[in-house]
Amino acid sequence: MTTRRVFILQSVVGTSALASGMVMAAAPMVDEADGAAKGLGYVADTTKADAKKYPKHAAAQMCSNCALFQGKAGDAAGGCPLFAGKQVTAKGWCSAYAKKA
Repeated sequence: MTTRRVFILQSVVGTSALASGMVMAAAPMVDEADGAAKGLGYVADTTKADAKKYPKHAAAQMCSNCALFQGKAGDAAGGCPLFAGKQVTAKGWCSAYAKKA
């Protein structure tokens, strides 16, 4: 009976982990042409930010060191609450940039 319980528990945990991994992998990237992205001046490469339009932009500012970035350290991309259901590149930037504390 203990073996059956362990099997069922492992099946549930394994299925949940697999499903959450599939959801994370399925999130599309933000398109720079997207309305919200344009409004925030999002670029997938921080070096391509419009310096004239955003004079406070600095080369060291990028999504990976922004307080809003939901990816892990070293991830190439991660979620951002400003672009629900989509991922931003770690090297990206937008005008809502806020340095991590």
